[in-house]
Amino acid sequence: MFYDTAANRHGLPHDPFKAIVSPRPIGWIGTRAAGGSQNLAPYSFFNAISDRPKLVMFSSSGYKDSVRNIEETGAFTASFASRNLSAAVNLTSVAAPHGESEFEVAGLTPVEGTLVKAPFVGEAFAALECRMTEIFRPKGLDGVVSESYVVFGEVVGIHIRDEAIRDGRFDAATVRPLARLGYMDYCDGGDVFEMVRPRR
Repeated sequence: MFYDTAANRHGLPHDPFKAIVSPRPIGWIGTRAAGGSQNLAPYSFFNAISDRPKLVMFSSSGYKDSVRNIEETGAFTASFASRNLSAAVNLTSVAAPHGESEFEVAGLTPVEGTLVKAPFVGEAFAALECRMTEIFRPKGLDGVVSESYVVFGEVVGIHIRDEAIRDGRFDAATVRPLARLGYMDYCDGGDVFEMVRPRR
């Protein structure tokens, strides 16, 4: 099949776009509002985009508390979303009122960052402390601004739990990273295999 996305007449019960661009890692974004309240929310439009410097990004569909808090403070964390915490990740996706802590909703332990004033998930196998570098709203081909807000941040500190390290590596088979597929589907990256780049 083929369809033009301008008309988007794919004839399927649900739009397949996000199912095709998958699996997507989940950015479990922790922030603190200027007034002190804590926020935690999962974003499936999330990824690392550079390792020199270490940069990550996430995109929020609409102006949500995470974006507001980062604009106010310039700081956020990204806790590692793993299969064993999948129920908690899902609970933190609730549309809680501004000022209500999703850490409390999901029964998670907020841990204050070492270098940034934002909380991360104490139960997570790893967490990134980030300082915001830019926020913008992307445009389409027609020049119309998207409803999404894209947040970039530089990773200034990294926390890793000892049990996540095996043979000197952050071990995916142990931590089983949670990823978003399309629709309401998820998967984990615990089934690991290795490939070595070819040389010419």
